[in-house]
Amino acid sequence: MAEAMRSIDRLPKAHLHLHFTGSMRHATLVELAERDGVRLPPALVEEWPPQLRATDEKGWFRFQRLYDTARSVLRTPDDVRRLVHEAAEDDAAEGSVWTEIQVDPSGYATKFGNITDFTELVLDCVRDASATYGIGMAVVIASNRTRHPLDARTLARLASQYAGRGVVGFGLSNDERRGETASFARAFAIARRAGLHSMPHGGELRGPRSVAAVLEHLEPDRIGHGVRCVEDPAVLAAVARAGLTLEVCPSSNVALGVYDTFEEVPVRTLMEAGVGVALGADDPLLFGARLSGQYAALRAAQDFSDAELAELARMSLRGSYAPDDLRTTALAAVDAWLAADPA
Repeated sequence: MAEAMRSIDRLPKAHLHLHFTGSMRHATLVELAERDGVRLPPALVEEWPPQLRATDEKGWFRFQRLYDTARSVLRTPDDVRRLVHEAAEDDAAEGSVWTEIQVDPSGYATKFGNITDFTELVLDCVRDASATYGIGMAVVIASNRTRHPLDARTLARLASQYAGRGVVGFGLSNDERRGETASFARAFAIARRAGLHSMPHGGELRGPRSVAAVLEHLEPDRIGHGVRCVEDPAVLAAVARAGLTLEVCPSSNVALGVYDTFEEVPVRTLMEAGVGVALGADDPLLFGARLSGQYAALRAAQDFSDAELAELARMSLRGSYAPDDLRTTALAAVDAWLAADPA
């Protein structure tokens, strides 16, 4: 008889890698598109979730085009509020007690007045959703490495205005094969001076040198993805020495062709090296799996035990910027989940 397993949805955890547009429910995307007559490509309708592979420029362009199409259906403050509320509701239903949602206000500025207006709208929605669904939430302002580094400095100054008022970090995302990591150092320095945490992407589409560049120039507190550091023992050791948590997203790693199968995603290798791992869904709208799906994938593909899943949940909480009391309570609840008899 198969061993009984505990419910992943009941495992308290933190969600630290979730992009704003990519958090949208598929049904919401379709409904809003129909409302305004937006024609969605087959990959976002009958062929959803789309078949993606971003190991070359053409593949990434296709991914980005689908993402931009999804962004285009958000046209009113109520649309934004709905997205945030549904993301909070979905995370709460899957056991997340703390979610950090990452957004680039530049992508919405023309529709919602300017980057400040949009940021304030998002923060208001996050506060409301947090209260409604009983889940802690915060915002990470993310710059886009395909744009000029001066744009990143503008966003860093914007994020700095809201340090301690709902924004906990500053990020750098999009195709890491574009732009020089070092050129974004001044933006991250601006954010750090305001007390914000450094959370750049690295080590996904490019290898360990990408992670090394992030370590050298951006002084990260966490790294989005970072999995490719395992390809260089020296870089892996540097990540471990720095005490960093990596935001690992198995579904997107496989969908984008970073790894061919879930069996290859090096979560155990990272853990054995002393690196913190926080599982994240990245863009569930495009990859088809939300937070619990990341834990389920490791359980199914790599035979992760409940004790190992509990440790992943603990690492996500320790790597978060949740209030101390929330983290302490959640860590105790993880222990209680593991101590309980399997259903």
